[in-house]
Amino acid sequence: MRRTLTVPLVATGAVVTSLGLAAPAQAHGYVSAPPSRQALCAQGKVPDCGQIRYEPQSVEGRKGLRSCSAGITQFAVLDDDDRGWPATPVGSTVTFTWVNTARHATSNWEYFIGGTRVGVVDGGGRQPEATVSHTVNLGGFSGRQKILAVWNISDTANAFYACVDVQLGGGGPTPSPSPTPTRTPGPTPTRTTPPPTTPAPSPTVGGTWAAGRSYQVGDLVTYQAVSYRCRQAHTAIPGWEPPYVPALWTQV
Repeated sequence: MRRTLTVPLVATGAVVTSLGLAAPAQAHGYVSAPPSRQALCAQGKVPDCGQIRYEPQSVEGRKGLRSCSAGITQFAVLDDDDRGWPATPVGSTVTFTWVNTARHATSNWEYFIGGTRVGVVDGGGRQPEATVSHTVNLGGFSGRQKILAVWNISDTANAFYACVDVQLGGGGPTPSPSPTPTRTPGPTPTRTTPPPTTPAPSPTVGGTWAAGRSYQVGDLVTYQAVSYRCRQAHTAIPGWEPPYVPALWTQV
């Protein structure tokens, strides 16, 4: 459901199925789309990021900070604006998607450009869904911008932080929070139908990752021609594609 707030912001919550997922150690949440700096590190698109590559969801610090790293020394690379972070081309509005690997009760979400708060979404003290999306109006800004996204927890003094680099007015659409890979169709290969008694291959071992499937520890899948091994048993949902949740998948 979309609703208009008193700031230039529309909030939407992604509807997902409740999961029996055991949260990994230090598992919380981060912005997956447009990819935040920690998401780019986790995907290997920015090299030599250090520890943040393995736990992009763990940038947690006290409320009120304006730091991409939340002041955590081992995540200091996130504060380096000269690192060559790719900027995602977007229009005048941007939809930010959080992947919440632990669904903490929420006070609100805030978005900043420099010292200006450009959007806020009330969490009502409730537990959010596993993925949450907010659409922020950035019509008053242009060019390359660094957006600080903050998830304020209602029952602790802490918050989670993510910096997202965008190119406003880049002419491209806002990236989808769950991108669907496209392939150029080629000639249809001739296939031999196996005998009825031939067992079908396992849907979770050696198959293509798909939302709605249940995966067990050790299962192998492919996503965009890259192989991944399951680290934790879970049921997949949109937004939990293997490159975006290293807490659940390891590239092999």
